Amino acid sequence: MYRTLAGCALLACASFATAQEGAGDSVLIPDNTFVPNSTTAVEASGDNELPIATTPSEANGWTPLFNGKDLTGWTASENKDTFKVEDGLIVVHGDRSHLFYTGDVNDGEFKDFELWVEVQTEPQANSGVYFHTEYQETDWPMKGYEVQVNQSHGDPRKTGGLYGIVDVMDVSPVEDGDWYVEHITVKGKHITVRVNGKVTVDYTEPEGVEREGRMAGRKIDKGTFALQGHDPGSVVRFRQIWVKPLD
Repeated sequence: MYRTLAGCALLACASFATAQEGAGDSVLIPDNTFVPNSTTAVEASGDNELPIATTPSEANGWTPLFNGKDLTGWTASENKDTFKVEDGLIVVHGDRSHLFYTGDVNDGEFKDFELWVEVQTEPQANSGVYFHTEYQETDWPMKGYEVQVNQSHGDPRKTGGLYGIVDVMDVSPVEDGDWYVEHITVKGKHITVRVNGKVTVDYTEPEGVEREGRMAGRKIDKGTFALQGHDPGSVVRFRQIWVKPLD
Protein backbone atom coordinates (compact mmCIF):
# COMPACT_ATOMS: atom_id res chain seq x y z
CA MET A 1 0.00 0.00 0.00
CA TYR A 2 1.25 3.52 -0.79
CA ARG A 3 1.91 5.97 2.03
CA THR A 4 0.47 9.48 2.09
CA LEU A 5 2.36 12.40 3.58
CA ALA A 6 0.27 12.11 6.72
CA GLY A 7 0.95 8.39 6.88
CA CYS A 8 4.67 8.98 6.67
CA ALA A 9 4.42 11.45 9.52
CA LEU A 10 2.71 8.85 11.68
CA LEU A 11 5.50 6.44 10.91
CA ALA A 12 8.01 9.16 11.64
CA CYS A 13 9.33 8.29 8.19
CA ALA A 14 11.61 5.83 10.00
CA SER A 15 12.27 3.77 6.94
CA PHE A 16 13.08 6.64 4.56
CA ALA A 17 16.45 6.27 2.84
CA THR A 18 17.98 8.18 -0.02
CA ALA A 19 18.93 6.48 -3.25
CA GLN A 20 20.44 7.55 -6.55
CA GLU A 21 17.91 7.24 -9.37
CA GLY A 22 18.95 8.15 -12.89
CA ALA A 23 20.49 11.60 -12.95
CA GLY A 24 18.86 12.92 -9.78
CA ASP A 25 18.25 12.09 -6.16
CA SER A 26 15.17 10.20 -5.06
CA VAL A 27 13.61 9.21 -1.78
CA LEU A 28 12.83 5.60 -0.99
CA ILE A 29 9.73 5.34 1.17
CA PRO A 30 8.02 2.24 2.56
CA ASP A 31 6.90 -0.35 0.00
CA ASN A 32 9.76 0.68 -2.33
CA THR A 33 7.87 3.70 -3.67
CA PHE A 34 10.20 6.15 -5.40
CA VAL A 35 9.33 9.84 -5.73
CA PRO A 36 11.56 12.76 -6.74
CA ASN A 37 13.15 14.77 -3.95
CA SER A 38 11.04 17.86 -3.39
CA THR A 39 10.23 20.57 -0.92
CA THR A 40 6.61 20.86 -2.06
CA ALA A 41 4.05 18.57 -0.45
CA VAL A 42 0.92 17.40 -2.23
CA GLU A 43 -2.06 19.10 -0.65
CA ALA A 44 -5.04 17.00 0.30
CA SER A 45 -8.34 18.01 -1.30
CA GLY A 46 -10.98 15.57 -0.16
CA ASP A 47 -10.68 12.43 -2.26
CA ASN A 48 -8.05 14.08 -4.45
CA GLU A 49 -5.13 13.42 -2.10
CA LEU A 50 -2.40 11.58 -3.97
CA PRO A 51 -0.92 8.42 -2.40
CA ILE A 52 2.60 9.86 -2.53
CA ALA A 53 4.63 12.18 -0.37
CA THR A 54 5.81 15.02 -2.58
CA THR A 55 5.67 16.63 -5.98
CA PRO A 56 8.48 18.28 -7.98
CA SER A 57 9.45 21.88 -7.35
CA GLU A 58 11.32 24.56 -9.23
CA ALA A 59 13.89 24.54 -6.42
CA ASN A 60 14.90 21.05 -7.55
CA GLY A 61 15.22 21.84 -11.24
CA TRP A 62 11.67 21.07 -12.37
CA THR A 63 9.58 23.42 -14.52
CA PRO A 64 5.76 23.42 -14.79
CA LEU A 65 4.35 23.02 -18.31
CA PHE A 66 0.76 23.86 -17.35
CA ASN A 67 -0.06 27.15 -15.64
CA GLY A 68 -3.36 25.98 -14.15
CA LYS A 69 -5.26 28.82 -15.86
CA ASP A 70 -5.34 28.25 -19.62
CA LEU A 71 -3.65 26.34 -22.44
CA THR A 72 -0.83 28.80 -22.99
CA GLY A 73 2.12 26.86 -24.41
CA TRP A 74 -0.07 24.06 -25.76
CA THR A 75 -1.62 23.53 -29.21
CA ALA A 76 -4.52 21.15 -29.91
CA SER A 77 -4.84 19.28 -33.20
CA GLU A 78 -7.96 18.58 -35.31
CA ASN A 79 -10.87 18.76 -32.79
CA LYS A 80 -9.60 21.62 -30.67
CA ASP A 81 -12.67 21.83 -28.40
CA THR A 82 -11.76 18.43 -26.93
CA PHE A 83 -9.40 20.25 -24.54
CA LYS A 84 -10.42 22.95 -22.10
CA VAL A 85 -9.34 24.24 -18.70
CA GLU A 86 -11.89 24.01 -15.87
CA ASP A 87 -11.21 24.63 -12.18
CA GLY A 88 -7.47 24.56 -12.75
CA LEU A 89 -7.53 21.24 -14.62
CA ILE A 90 -7.04 20.27 -18.26
CA VAL A 91 -10.28 18.44 -19.08
CA VAL A 92 -10.20 16.10 -22.08
CA HIS A 93 -13.62 15.21 -23.50
CA GLY A 94 -14.57 15.02 -27.14
CA ASP A 95 -13.59 13.70 -30.53
CA ARG A 96 -10.05 12.54 -31.21
CA SER A 97 -7.48 15.27 -30.67
CA HIS A 98 -3.98 15.67 -29.29
CA LEU A 99 -2.67 18.54 -27.19
CA PHE A 100 0.99 19.20 -28.03
CA TYR A 101 3.36 21.19 -25.86
CA THR A 102 4.56 24.08 -28.07
CA GLY A 103 5.81 26.45 -25.36
CA ASP A 104 9.17 27.96 -24.55
CA VAL A 105 10.49 25.52 -21.93
CA ASN A 106 13.67 23.98 -23.36
CA ASP A 107 12.58 25.53 -26.69
CA GLY A 108 9.82 22.91 -26.80
CA GLU A 109 12.24 20.06 -27.51
CA PHE A 110 13.24 17.31 -25.09
CA LYS A 111 15.59 14.35 -25.41
CA ASP A 112 16.65 13.19 -21.94
CA PHE A 113 14.16 14.22 -19.26
CA GLU A 114 11.87 13.40 -16.38
CA LEU A 115 8.16 14.12 -16.88
CA TRP A 116 5.63 14.16 -14.04
CA VAL A 117 1.93 14.11 -14.95
CA GLU A 118 -1.03 13.92 -12.55
CA VAL A 119 -4.05 12.17 -14.13
CA GLN A 120 -7.63 11.23 -13.26
CA THR A 121 -10.00 9.18 -15.44
CA GLU A 122 -13.72 8.51 -15.49
CA PRO A 123 -14.98 4.99 -16.34
CA GLN A 124 -14.34 3.83 -19.92
CA ALA A 125 -11.81 6.60 -20.54
CA ASN A 126 -8.77 6.15 -22.76
CA SER A 127 -5.89 8.58 -23.16
CA GLY A 128 -2.12 8.70 -23.27
CA VAL A 129 0.99 10.80 -22.77
CA TYR A 130 3.34 11.02 -25.76
CA PHE A 131 7.01 11.97 -25.71
CA HIS A 132 9.60 12.53 -28.43
CA THR A 133 6.68 13.48 -30.67
CA GLU A 134 5.88 16.47 -32.90
CA TYR A 135 2.79 18.45 -33.82
CA GLN A 136 0.52 16.60 -36.23
CA GLU A 137 -2.77 18.12 -37.40
CA THR A 138 -4.76 14.90 -37.84
CA ASP A 139 -4.74 11.20 -36.92
CA TRP A 140 -2.81 9.49 -34.13
CA PRO A 141 0.75 10.83 -33.67
CA MET A 142 3.16 8.86 -35.84
CA LYS A 143 6.33 10.02 -34.07
CA GLY A 144 7.37 9.15 -30.53
CA TYR A 145 6.31 6.79 -27.78
CA GLU A 146 2.98 6.75 -25.92
CA VAL A 147 2.54 5.98 -22.24
CA GLN A 148 -0.94 4.53 -21.84
CA VAL A 149 -3.77 5.97 -19.70
CA ASN A 150 -6.63 3.44 -19.39
CA GLN A 151 -8.22 1.84 -16.36
CA SER A 152 -11.49 0.44 -17.73
CA HIS A 153 -11.71 1.13 -21.48
CA GLY A 154 -12.09 -1.97 -23.66
CA ASP A 155 -8.51 -1.74 -24.91
CA PRO A 156 -6.62 -4.42 -22.91
CA ARG A 157 -3.48 -2.23 -22.79
CA LYS A 158 -3.70 -0.49 -19.43
CA THR A 159 -2.18 2.47 -17.59
CA GLY A 160 1.58 2.67 -17.28
CA GLY A 161 2.46 0.65 -20.37
CA LEU A 162 4.63 1.84 -23.24
CA TYR A 163 1.93 1.38 -25.84
CA GLY A 164 2.62 -1.48 -28.26
CA ILE A 165 6.17 -1.92 -26.96
CA VAL A 166 5.98 -2.89 -23.28
CA ASP A 167 2.30 -3.17 -22.41
CA VAL A 168 0.58 -3.48 -19.04
CA MET A 169 -2.14 -5.95 -19.99
CA ASP A 170 -5.69 -6.35 -18.70
CA VAL A 171 -5.34 -4.99 -15.13
CA SER A 172 -4.61 -1.33 -14.41
CA PRO A 173 -2.37 -0.47 -11.44
CA VAL A 174 -4.80 2.34 -10.47
CA GLU A 175 -8.55 2.93 -10.53
CA ASP A 176 -10.92 5.37 -12.23
CA GLY A 177 -11.67 8.40 -10.09
CA ASP A 178 -8.33 8.38 -8.28
CA TRP A 179 -5.66 10.96 -8.97
CA TYR A 180 -2.36 9.28 -9.79
CA VAL A 181 1.07 10.12 -11.16
CA GLU A 182 2.74 8.91 -14.33
CA HIS A 183 6.44 9.63 -13.93
CA ILE A 184 8.38 9.08 -17.15
CA THR A 185 12.19 9.13 -17.30
CA VAL A 186 14.20 8.94 -20.52
CA LYS A 187 17.99 8.83 -20.44
CA GLY A 188 19.75 7.76 -23.61
CA LYS A 189 17.98 4.62 -24.83
CA HIS A 190 16.57 3.81 -21.40
CA ILE A 191 12.88 4.47 -20.65
CA THR A 192 11.38 4.08 -17.18
CA VAL A 193 7.70 4.57 -16.38
CA ARG A 194 6.38 4.69 -12.83
CA VAL A 195 2.75 4.86 -11.73
CA ASN A 196 2.49 6.28 -8.22
CA GLY A 197 6.15 5.37 -7.80
CA LYS A 198 5.87 1.74 -8.87
CA VAL A 199 7.86 0.76 -11.96
CA THR A 200 5.59 -0.42 -14.79
CA VAL A 201 8.14 -0.13 -17.63
CA ASP A 202 11.91 -0.55 -17.55
CA TYR A 203 12.91 -0.68 -21.19
CA THR A 204 16.10 -0.10 -23.15
CA GLU A 205 15.57 0.40 -26.86
CA PRO A 206 17.85 -1.91 -28.89
CA GLU A 207 20.48 -0.29 -31.08
CA GLY A 208 19.36 -0.02 -34.69
CA VAL A 209 15.78 -1.05 -33.92
CA GLU A 210 13.45 -1.00 -36.93
CA ARG A 211 9.66 -1.04 -36.68
CA GLU A 212 7.04 -1.30 -39.37
CA GLY A 213 3.85 0.48 -40.37
CA ARG A 214 2.32 2.81 -37.82
CA MET A 215 4.96 1.78 -35.29
CA ALA A 216 7.86 2.93 -37.47
CA GLY A 217 8.19 6.23 -35.63
CA ARG A 218 8.25 4.69 -32.15
CA LYS A 219 11.92 5.27 -31.54
CA ILE A 220 14.12 7.23 -29.18
CA ASP A 221 14.80 10.60 -30.75
CA LYS A 222 13.85 14.03 -29.43
CA GLY A 223 10.69 16.08 -29.54
CA THR A 224 7.83 17.43 -27.49
CA PHE A 225 5.02 16.01 -25.35
CA ALA A 226 1.34 15.47 -26.15
CA LEU A 227 -1.81 14.53 -24.24
CA GLN A 228 -4.35 12.37 -26.02
CA GLY A 229 -8.07 12.91 -26.49
CA HIS A 230 -9.13 9.44 -27.60
CA ASP A 231 -12.90 9.46 -28.19
CA PRO A 232 -16.14 11.19 -27.11
CA GLY A 233 -16.79 8.53 -24.46
CA SER A 234 -13.57 9.37 -22.63
CA VAL A 235 -13.31 11.95 -19.84
CA VAL A 236 -9.79 12.50 -18.52
CA ARG A 237 -8.33 15.26 -16.34
CA PHE A 238 -4.75 16.40 -16.01
CA ARG A 239 -3.49 18.82 -13.38
CA GLN A 240 0.19 19.28 -12.47
CA ILE A 241 2.56 18.67 -15.39
CA TRP A 242 6.27 19.13 -14.66
CA VAL A 243 9.42 18.49 -16.66
CA LYS A 244 13.07 18.24 -15.69
CA PRO A 245 15.46 18.19 -18.68
CA LEU A 246 18.43 15.90 -18.08
CA ASP A 247 20.55 16.81 -21.12
